[in-house]
Amino acid sequence: MTTEATNPTVSFIVPCYNLGHLLAECVNSILTQTFGNFEILIMDDCSPDNTAEVAQSFHDPRVIHVRNQPNLGHLRNYNKGIRMARGKYIWLISADDRLRRDYVLERYVRVMEDHPQVGYSFCAGCALDDHEETGVIPSSRYRQQDGIFPGREFLLDLLKGNFILAAAGMARKECYEKVSYFPEDMPYGGDWYLWCVFALNFDVAYFAEPMVNYRVHDLSMSTILAKKNMRAIFGDIIELPARIRREGERIGDPAIVSRCRETVIGQYAECLASKEIRDRKSRITLAEFEESLARFAPSLQEQREIRCKVFCRAGDRFCWLEEFGDSAAMYRRALAIKPFMPEVWLKLALLKTGNVGAKIRQLLGEVRHFANLKG
Repeated sequence: MTTEATNPTVSFIVPCYNLGHLLAECVNSILTQTFGNFEILIMDDCSPDNTAEVAQSFHDPRVIHVRNQPNLGHLRNYNKGIRMARGKYIWLISADDRLRRDYVLERYVRVMEDHPQVGYSFCAGCALDDHEETGVIPSSRYRQQDGIFPGREFLLDLLKGNFILAAAGMARKECYEKVSYFPEDMPYGGDWYLWCVFALNFDVAYFAEPMVNYRVHDLSMSTILAKKNMRAIFGDIIELPARIRREGERIGDPAIVSRCRETVIGQYAECLASKEIRDRKSRITLAEFEESLARFAPSLQEQREIRCKVFCRAGDRFCWLEEFGDSAAMYRRALAIKPFMPEVWLKLALLKTGNVGAKIRQLLGEVRHFANLKG
C-alpha cells in the first residue's frame, strides 16, 4: 500500500446507492487530481445494482469499498464514512457528481493549510444533464471573486438559503468531531445545517471558479427529497433556523438571532403558500403553523409579531400565484393583528380588481426594485 493510502491528507466519502452506472465517472475524477495524498471510501449502502462490482474494479490502494449490511439510509451512511475517514480533511461527494477540474483538490488543500482558521472550502458548480454540462448553477455563485470570509458574517448570508452544493464542500475532520456530524433527524436539511454550525466556529473559503459538476437526474438524493411534499420537509426547514437561533442566543450574537427569525418567517410563508398549486396537500395548515410557531417562539408577543409578518408574506405569495381569495384571507389575518398597515390595506384593495391589480403591483414592485438599485 502506498504512503498516500496509509496516511491520507484528504478522505473522499462517496456514498452510493443504485448509482453504480455513474460511480466510475465520479471516482476517476478524483483519481486524476494533481494532489494525490487521499483515500476514497466508497460507501455502498447495500445497493442492489452493480455498485460492488464497479467499486472493486479500481486497482488503486487509495480506493476502498465499504458495503453496508443492511441499508443505513443516507445520513447514517455519511456519518459512518466520516468516522472511518483517516484524512485531515473530509470531502463528501455523491457517486452521481464529479470533480470538474484536476487541480481543485490542490487548491482546496493549499488554502486550508495556509489558513488554519478556515473550517471548510467550497466553490461554484456546473449542472450536468445526463453527461452534458448545462452551465453554471446560478444559486451556487456566492461571489464573483475568491475570498475567505469570517464565519459568523458568512452565516448571515447562508441563513437566507443554502447555496453550497453538497458536492462542492471540503471540511476539516475536526469540524465533524468537535462541532457536529450529520443530524440524523434532519434528512432534508442536514448539509445546510452543518455548513451553518461550522460557520459559527470557523471561517469559510470560497472559490468563484466552478470546479465541480452536480448532476440532475431522477435518482439523485436531492431529487428524491424534492419529490416529497412541503409537509414532509416542513420540520427540517423550520428546525434548522430554530437550532441556529439557540446557538446565536448562547453566544450572545443578536445579528444571528435576528437573521434566524427572518429566515423562519420566510420559511413559514413559503410553507403556507407553496408553489405546488395543483397539490394543496403539499401546503401546511394554519394549525400546523401555529403548533410549530409555539415551539419556535415561546413568547406570546414574539409569536404575535411573527404571525403578522408571516401572514403578510403568505398573502404576497398567494397573490403572485393568482390565488386571490387565499391572498386576501392572509392579509385580513395580518390586519386583525396589526390594523395600521397602509401598504397591506392597499394590497387588499388591489386584490378586488383581480388581474389588473396584480399587474399594478408587479409594476410597483419593478419600480421599487429599480429605485433600490439606483440607491
